[in-house]
Amino acid sequence: MADAGPKSDPRWRVAILDDHERSRASLRAAIWAAKGEVVGEVVRCADALALVRRASPDVAVFAVGLPDGDGVEAARQVIDAGCPVVLFTSHTRQELVDRARSAGVMSYLLKPLRSAELAPVLDLAVARFRETLALRRSLEDRKVVERAKGRLMARYQLSEDEAFRRLRRAAMDSRRPMVDIARALLVSESVASDVPTH
Repeated sequence: MADAGPKSDPRWRVAILDDHERSRASLRAAIWAAKGEVVGEVVRCADALALVRRASPDVAVFAVGLPDGDGVEAARQVIDAGCPVVLFTSHTRQELVDRARSAGVMSYLLKPLRSAELAPVLDLAVARFRETLALRRSLEDRKVVERAKGRLMARYQLSEDEAFRRLRRAAMDSRRPMVDIARALLVSESVASDVPTH
């Protein structure tokens, strides 16, 4: 048998939660056909989070009705742990859609699976999830910079512009992102305020 050469990175690494072997088999086949890789499968909600933590998939595909619980609730836990989830279901009831949206589910695949639908749905789910994380991070970073600016203004009676310029200059001088400088300032301020005065 000829060597196939170096194996290229998979399009996505996928975890599956579904108690029906036929559904899992159709997902596996579609994932492999789209140059993806299945990094683990479980049949119980109780095992979903452990699988995701162990395998670190790019995306997870979850069935909804499982013998030991609700795939939407399992999805919420996995999403909170940093992995996007696509639901794999034959149900399109509004109540399910609403619950899935509030849990942070990125998209749906309908049963029976049409293989051609899988790749665009997973691509979109992974991309949207990354965008959401980046937005959240950027908002959190902005809040950190604002807090540090406020501390500088209060401590040195600076204007907002002057405080911002000091942070920016410190970032440029140290060749580090401004948010790192802001975090360091906030940490040093909290340490300084914890030191007892005699």
